[in-house]
Amino acid sequence: MEIRRINPREWNCSAVVHDNVVYLSGVVADDKSLPMKGQTEQVLRKIDAVLASAGTDKSRILSATVYLADIKLKDDMNEAWMAWIDKKNLPARAAVGAELTLGTLVEIMVCAAK
Repeated sequence: MEIRRINPREWNCSAVVHDNVVYLSGVVADDKSLPMKGQTEQVLRKIDAVLASAGTDKSRILSATVYLADIKLKDDMNEAWMAWIDKKNLPARAAVGAELTLGTLVEIMVCAAK
């Protein structure tokens, strides 16, 4: 079974494709000055790009894990998430509070079918 690694870097890659499943690494915003909603929107655009490079899209997301630096900002993240997600193909999702790198408010990992 072939394993394809997308955008390999020093410590990880953007995604790994195996057996028609795409596993994304955690995605964070580039602009740490943005508030939660803005960082989430930026992360979701980056997820779209990685999924496209793997030959799939958000309608094929199977599961998502959302890490939040401040769980009290979950509603702000959800506002961006609900504007972006394919409501006819909702994934399984967990959102948890986590200690993230300074300035990072949200990190999202997804797995998607190809």
